[in-house]
Amino acid sequence: MVGNHDPIHSDDGGNAVKSLSQPESPRAQPGSASPGKLLSVPNDPSRGNSLDKSPSSDGGDTLVSGISPVDDDDPLKPDPGNEKEFQVENNVFAFSPGQLAKLINPKNLPALRALGGLAGLERGLRTDLKAGLSLDETHLDGHVSFEDATGAIDAHIQDAPPAPTRTGTAATSTPVKLHSDSYADRLRVFGDNRLPEKKPKSLLLLMWIAFNDKVLLLLTAAAVISLALGLYQTFGVVHKEGSGASVEWVEGVAIMVAIIIVVVVGAANDYQKERQFVKLNKKKEDRTVKVIRSGKSMQISIYDLLVGDVCHMEPGDLLPADGVFISGHNVKCDESSATGESDQMKKISAIEAIAQLDAGNPGAHKLDPLIISGGKVLEGVGTYLVTSVGVHSSFGKTMMALREEATATPLQMKLNDLAEAIAKLGGASALLLFIVLLIRFLVQLRGNTDPASEKGQNFMRILITAITVVVVAVPEGLPLAVTLALAFATTRMLKDNNLVRVLQACETMGNATTICSDKTGTLTQNKMSVVAGTIGTSMRFGDKAAGGSNTKGKEVEEMVEVGTVEGFVKNLGPELQAMLVQSIVQNSTAFEGEEDGVPGFIGSKTETALLGFARNHLNMGSVQEERANANIAQFIPFDSGRKCMGVVTKLENGQYRMFIKGASEILLARCTRTVDADGSSLSETQMTAEMEKGLYDTISTYANRSLRTIGLLYRDFPSWPPPNARKMQDDPTQAEFDDVFDEMVWLGIVGIQDPLRVGVPEAVAQCQHAGVFVRMVTGDNVMTARAIAEECGIYTPGGLVMEGPKFRQLTTAQMDQVIPRLQVLARSSPDDKRILVRRLKELGETVAVTGDGTNDGPALKMADVGFSMGIAGTEVAKEASSIILMDDNFSSIVKALMWGRAVNDAVKKFLQFQLTVNITAVLLTFVSAVASEDETSVLSAVQLLWVNLIMDTFAALALATDPPADSVLDRKPDLKSASLITTNMWKMIIGQAIYQLVVTFVLHFAGRTILGYDNTKEMNKELRALVFNTFVWMQIFNQYNNRRLDNKFNIFEGISKNWFFIGINVVMVGGQVMIIFVGGEAFSVVRLNGVQWAISIVLGAISLPVAVIIRLIPDEVAARMVPGWMKRRSNQPVYVSNEDRFQWNRGIEEIRTELTFLKTIRGGRLNQLKFRKQNIKETMKENFSHLFRGSKTDIPQADEMIPPSSPGSHKRRRSRSNSAFAAAAMVPSIVAGSIGGWSPVERPKEEAPPFASKSEMEEQAGISVHPDTARTDPVISSGPLQEGSTPPSQQSHLAPDSQRLQ
Repeated sequence: MVGNHDPIHSDDGGNAVKSLSQPESPRAQPGSASPGKLLSVPNDPSRGNSLDKSPSSDGGDTLVSGISPVDDDDPLKPDPGNEKEFQVENNVFAFSPGQLAKLINPKNLPALRALGGLAGLERGLRTDLKAGLSLDETHLDGHVSFEDATGAIDAHIQDAPPAPTRTGTAATSTPVKLHSDSYADRLRVFGDNRLPEKKPKSLLLLMWIAFNDKVLLLLTAAAVISLALGLYQTFGVVHKEGSGASVEWVEGVAIMVAIIIVVVVGAANDYQKERQFVKLNKKKEDRTVKVIRSGKSMQISIYDLLVGDVCHMEPGDLLPADGVFISGHNVKCDESSATGESDQMKKISAIEAIAQLDAGNPGAHKLDPLIISGGKVLEGVGTYLVTSVGVHSSFGKTMMALREEATATPLQMKLNDLAEAIAKLGGASALLLFIVLLIRFLVQLRGNTDPASEKGQNFMRILITAITVVVVAVPEGLPLAVTLALAFATTRMLKDNNLVRVLQACETMGNATTICSDKTGTLTQNKMSVVAGTIGTSMRFGDKAAGGSNTKGKEVEEMVEVGTVEGFVKNLGPELQAMLVQSIVQNSTAFEGEEDGVPGFIGSKTETALLGFARNHLNMGSVQEERANANIAQFIPFDSGRKCMGVVTKLENGQYRMFIKGASEILLARCTRTVDADGSSLSETQMTAEMEKGLYDTISTYANRSLRTIGLLYRDFPSWPPPNARKMQDDPTQAEFDDVFDEMVWLGIVGIQDPLRVGVPEAVAQCQHAGVFVRMVTGDNVMTARAIAEECGIYTPGGLVMEGPKFRQLTTAQMDQVIPRLQVLARSSPDDKRILVRRLKELGETVAVTGDGTNDGPALKMADVGFSMGIAGTEVAKEASSIILMDDNFSSIVKALMWGRAVNDAVKKFLQFQLTVNITAVLLTFVSAVASEDETSVLSAVQLLWVNLIMDTFAALALATDPPADSVLDRKPDLKSASLITTNMWKMIIGQAIYQLVVTFVLHFAGRTILGYDNTKEMNKELRALVFNTFVWMQIFNQYNNRRLDNKFNIFEGISKNWFFIGINVVMVGGQVMIIFVGGEAFSVVRLNGVQWAISIVLGAISLPVAVIIRLIPDEVAARMVPGWMKRRSNQPVYVSNEDRFQWNRGIEEIRTELTFLKTIRGGRLNQLKFRKQNIKETMKENFSHLFRGSKTDIPQADEMIPPSSPGSHKRRRSRSNSAFAAAAMVPSIVAGSIGGWSPVERPKEEAPPFASKSEMEEQAGISVHPDTARTDPVISSGPLQEGSTPPSQQSHLAPDSQRLQ
């Protein structure tokens, strides 16, 4: 035995069996290996379900899993081709990875039975269902046979571990470093939770890919022919004496060298870019999960999850590995990622499932105790035993089969289209040039006495010139520029706490016109503490000064009785104090642990604040002990619809007590009694209308002090479930919450302070200055939301505050009236957020949304850019988002806005530069070649390749790496319909092209006369070298002009922060100097003297004042000069929901539901109806796209939300076994019906008219206008808003006075 830290004892048969009583050991996070490819999205410490999250049940009916009984005599029989997974050398466990994988895909209860059930897995995997793996485990001694493990099932059927009341019931301790061989045998047999890294493309492969460009191949062929002819001319022909060295072969070699340089530099850029993205992917795929090890709940990296671990499940979690459900409360999962079935799957304990299977229950095969990796926990809490990780898990196998390839972003695709158009124009120019020169060449052949090799060389020179024009014209640097800009931006954004998951979000964020932000944790610090409270109706304490800014100070001072916590606690009787402690500690999902090395609580910040209050002031003991001593009968997870959560405990006297906590004003309406104000003993009194009004006033007082108000209730029952309450269909021991949530007893209310984040008011002001409308969308009390929104500058005169229930009742016309001024949407549900986002998009807004809860997923997906919270966000929210805020800070959104604009600007800067060079180089080559007597261009092929290298690779590096300057926030965002090339850009492109052409043409055609050169071969070479040198220097100086896209003159702004730009310019200048001095015949140049260098540099530098003159030209004048086809805007698709616009015959709705399911599950021809035929891999990627980063099908969209809009829709569904036949049978009828005119009809017009005036709107409950709004301000828009036109946020007359865009 080597370092055995896993206690083993021998059973009666002499076999080594893992002890179920493991010693307590300090917590640790195993594994220090570098992370590999992982299975899911990133995360910081996992949260418990809480009041400030929204991971609730979606409602509707819950289906059990469709597990079919397996008729095979051996359910563990290896599948063909997978035999290796069943063979493990020196296996110290009872099972192999292959045997455990038989549990899943398809789900296989007989396989679970054959493995000995849960008890057999416990013994065979040498773990403990209660204490988990030992932190001291290294190499394991002994061996557990298959027979020993599977024979344990009957002995443990009745010995199920107790169902957890919430996750993390044990305290964590200080992390310690594990041994280097920790879990060595377990890792050797089952592996870790990593996927093998996808082998990156090597530099040689990238060079080969770059070289396979058709134009470069064509140019290479021409260069080879030119070299062959040159070699023949040099060595195969007798030269006249005194004719000098013959170097006809140099041009061919120079072209080849230039091609090699272009390929190597391009491949090096791609290689560096791939390395950057690999680093980002590793970062975004890492997250933590909660497991139990040595009896303690702790958070470990998902990479370190092992087979045999006991893993916690809580709402919003993405399941990290396959496993078997141990126990829990009302756990329901969404496994559509693996099965295609979108209904909720109710999980049942494996022990109960096996017991029913053994009892011959005919419905036992429908029970589902199996956990599939990649699924989502919708509600409930529980634990499960991990059975397969990494490549052996179902999710891992799918990912290995479908490796994700990078997809082009919208900007990349737009630039590819532009590059293609430019290439076509350049190709046409080259073809025309070739035809013209070829005709001249053929005409001059008559009477030409040159040898055949010379004639061939002349022809090849014409061909090479034409091909080189194509090389220059094809702007392959455009896609490179946006790729470099995105790679640079995403790397730098990570330092600014923005983890980009979807590349296109980076560029889209730059044009965001409105931000819908959460309050808790985003605008506030999410560091909560209880600073005020009221027990009953009159016993209260409160630190009034801690309330922050006080908008209604006098009112607060009159209504709040300020007292110390110590004095308050002294007046509490022991019975009331004990009840208060139990209400806090039992009705919570937070647990004890450490954050940043400081002992505290881990979980929802609201719950940690309450636990901290109970520990510091109410003498609460260990959370673990308090919960271990409680007998939990039912746990009610937090639901965003009812805004509360609860727990039912059995008391010592046999009665049951239900504790509820949640939104105070909602809970108060459910109360009929209150605890007696005396406080010395626990007694109840009937709640009067006066008491109720006083409590509402207290809630308002706390809310106006920017405090979050949490109400605490309870109610006693003689039995559970109560006889007058409905029982849950899938668990008769549980009561329907709505039937018992009434006639509650008011225990008290606490006010929780969450200070505003430092810098948030400034960040909001920056957004507003940049033309971005900021809205707060929160589930908090309307008064709290209003106070905090006013404090951070979101709620301003002229603005509106609405409550979610009122907002969702508005008609489209009324919604359009209030949206331009809507600044705060309080007490809103995730569905309210989704409705708001959808309408904003329909009105043409580019919407950014923040969210942290599971139910925020649809809104995050629907938004143009979804921001999830790295600290407080659930896994589902992160998976649905485009960018993860690693610090949950609103100020980081401003950084993302700046970087998004920097990406768009970088691409436009490069595009402006490249188009200028394209126009100049192509026209100069064409005109000079046609005008030349020997059909040669003033710029040789090698010179043009150097220019191509400058304008493609070097310029892309220099211009695409500019960090954002503060001035990017001084302008409005670009609209979705805005042209890629603006009027300003056309003005600079055309102006600089004209200047460069004039200079080069004058030098080329009149330079000999102007400079007084003789018409000799040497002087002509000097003149051509002068033209080439001047042309390159104009490009070098023009780079500086292109650092600005507006009409401002400071082109050096921020240049000292961009070392790339400085370095690239040094390389370009150095390269040009070397070419002129040592280029010689290879570059067709001669050395220039001082005067010629001065001419080149001065003419190049004049492009700077020329740019100043161009910027002085009014844009309106320039716009009239630009041809109409250049300004034509493409019609961008606008989000429109057919669900709202059309209504269909009910029969068609039924068939559409069935066909949707059939398309998801069966795939095949139905998947090919809309798009072109795809190969099998692409089809599978389409069907499994929700498993991948950036997928758009991962979260239900607006028209596919789960559950359906009405509970009855579930009842109307046919059984899944008949779906395919029903849908197929109805297709001919649908076709015939459509021919006969059976079509959707417009929904009836909404009856409710728009608001006639501001006063009429203010009369509505749930809508309020800022009290400082001017009387003359109409607030609501007068006319209807046009969909797809200029967004409301960009129309100054619709915005509040304080946010009018200048």
